Amino acid sequence: MRYAYGITSALLLGGAAISLVSGLPAGAQVAQNDDTQMRGVVPRPGAPESFADLTAQLQPAVVNISVRQKIQTPASPMAQMMGRGGGARLAEGAGSGFIISSDGYIVTNNHVISLDQQGVADTISVKLADGTEYEARLIGRDADSDIALIKIDAPAPLPFVKFGQSSKARAGDWVIAIGNPFGLGGTVTSGIISSVNRNAGSGAFNHFIQTDASINSGNSGGPMFDMAGNVIGINNWIVAPAGGNVGIGFAIPSDTAKPIVDKLLSGKAIERGFLGLQLMPVSDDIADSLGLPHGRGELVRAVVPGMPGAKAGVRPGDILLKANGVEVTADRTISAIVADIAPGTAISIDLIRQGKPMALKAEVARRPSQQEMAQSLGQGRPGASNPLENARGQGLAGAALGLQVLDMSPEIAMQLRLPSTTRGAVIADVDSASDAANRGFQRGDIVVAANFGPISGTAELDAAIKAAKAAGRPSLTLEMMRPGEQGTIFIALRLRN
Repeated sequence: MRYAYGITSALLLGGAAISLVSGLPAGAQVAQNDDTQMRGVVPRPGAPESFADLTAQLQPAVVNISVRQKIQTPASPMAQMMGRGGGARLAEGAGSGFIISSDGYIVTNNHVISLDQQGVADTISVKLADGTEYEARLIGRDADSDIALIKIDAPAPLPFVKFGQSSKARAGDWVIAIGNPFGLGGTVTSGIISSVNRNAGSGAFNHFIQTDASINSGNSGGPMFDMAGNVIGINNWIVAPAGGNVGIGFAIPSDTAKPIVDKLLSGKAIERGFLGLQLMPVSDDIADSLGLPHGRGELVRAVVPGMPGAKAGVRPGDILLKANGVEVTADRTISAIVADIAPGTAISIDLIRQGKPMALKAEVARRPSQQEMAQSLGQGRPGASNPLENARGQGLAGAALGLQVLDMSPEIAMQLRLPSTTRGAVIADVDSASDAANRGFQRGDIVVAANFGPISGTAELDAAIKAAKAAGRPSLTLEMMRPGEQGTIFIALRLRN
């Protein structure tokens, strides 16, 4: 499951003596701004005295979800020498969801119902607010957006909630989250929206509503409501750098989620646009050297041959400023813009090349799978001589990180065109529903350090995972090198149970 430790915040609403005048607490001082700035600004109503009535209306449509899955574990080297195969373990998980129709369709996170790279859990159980339990079946899922749709069959119509428009939400708006934190069903937390379009670095097209409402372990997949009772977000994960209960919560915006849910309901495939470019943010120093505003544009690191970017004439070193007329910013990247465009659509690309502005035309392609992208980059090509093809990973990284890893060997190094002395844990496969997949890990990547300590193989990686879990850390920082590319990069991955 994808989760971390949540925030605990107390809101003194009903018990505190708050007198509101024009939406401001009694005694509050209003900044003396220029009349032209203040004219026509009407403050919204202040904090409600209680969320109880709203909670009573919404809570029956929020469900607890528990899953079980039998996961095959690889055999140890000793067992392999004795001709014995691997074993199996029973994995369990829990999360939240919400009913969107009276006939029992339920939305949740994909990582709630998918425990490992082998796919969906063997059993999915749903418990309603009144304690009634049902077995659920999968209708559809989208790993890239971390959204899944399941269904239960109940003898009578069920209470349900509706999606709202997250685009109308503003930083500072009140929200409440209902879910199953730490297995405590039907728990309500409240807070405000901190940001409405936060790029949290966990995927090419994952932009979130950031909130200070507690999203604890087990809240994943539950709804975030506005004060009108509309679902404006799907609670997804939380950042807790210290491994404690201080962090920042993130929810998938309803404007992102609803079109995907509608496609899953209709049985349509989820397709996203793709240009085939490897990009990086434009640093302030680069922007200054070109006279560009800070926080704009992306720098092209590499262009995948045969993909739309290459066909359009994009080159490494180009700085992309707009795609399809939309400005590229830190919160609105090329990948996010293009992902929302239907494959086959012709778009414009505004860029700067060697200090000169240019405009190109590209026809958006369908975003390939992780494996297809790895093959297009010359990694992990199928064939009997490929030691990574159908390889079974070793150690704890599969369950903890969603990475199937192997000890580096001269054979693998030769296949990846690396020196025979290369050391590390080489990635044989990536769970498509994992944080590692969202952050761009691919087959053939090599983990050379974990939490800034060098590793020469899977044993050291296992030790780093155990140490992080023993210390209560929610994540592990990996240093990764990619064959054919210069240097290494550092990426923090959230640890799974």
